[in-house]
Amino acid sequence: MAGGEAKIDALGQFKLATVLGPLGGSVNFTQANLFMVLGGLLVLALIHYGMKPRAVVPGRLQALAEMAYGFIDDMCHEQIGHEGRRFFPFVFTLFFFVLMGNLLGLLPYGFTYTSHIAVTFALAVMVIVIVTGVAIFTHGTTFFTEYFFPKGTPVALAPLVIPIEVISYLSRPVSLSIRLFANMVAGHVMFEVFATFVVMMAGAGLLGTIGAIGPMALNVALMGFELLVAFLQAYVFAILTCIYLHDAVHLH
Repeated sequence: MAGGEAKIDALGQFKLATVLGPLGGSVNFTQANLFMVLGGLLVLALIHYGMKPRAVVPGRLQALAEMAYGFIDDMCHEQIGHEGRRFFPFVFTLFFFVLMGNLLGLLPYGFTYTSHIAVTFALAVMVIVIVTGVAIFTHGTTFFTEYFFPKGTPVALAPLVIPIEVISYLSRPVSLSIRLFANMVAGHVMFEVFATFVVMMAGAGLLGTIGAIGPMALNVALMGFELLVAFLQAYVFAILTCIYLHDAVHLH
């Protein structure tokens, strides 16, 4: 409340704050860093404790770990080809880092570190740098001539084709980062707005409490939708990475 009026601070949930205080020293260790570490530890725990039994008939945790492994392994093989196996660790780590960032933010007092463009852009730039490195390592300088000016293209079209290919290549980290960042921010802003409506209407008496049922139902539906979006955005980020790696390995 401010000046007698309720205000909706939908973007306040994305503000960073130091969580270690004096223990952090000169390191600005925020809640985003904390949840990144937590997400990584959860994935490691899933793989370690899930695969530890090595049972012929897997339990639930082992089945989940095997399903996660098989899902990414199939993605790498189908999208990149038989060379995809060597990129499995990178794609697996990337997928679950993004997924955990999306899911942890849906928990009470959680924080969605994938809602910050600095995080998503850093991930996207890392992907493009690695993809470019793989392409140069695999094809040498031929990568620049054959990728940005495919074989069979008439030389007269070079002034048109080369700039288009270069711009398309350089726009990849922008589209990767903004897609993930925008989807996470939009979902959480809607959560905040409808939740604030529920509180404001519930404080307006009996009629307001009855009217608050609508925003509350929308928030419940949004939770299911956001769970779907969390998996979908991690999948899109990972599969586009695989497609870029395919281009790097096989060119056009």
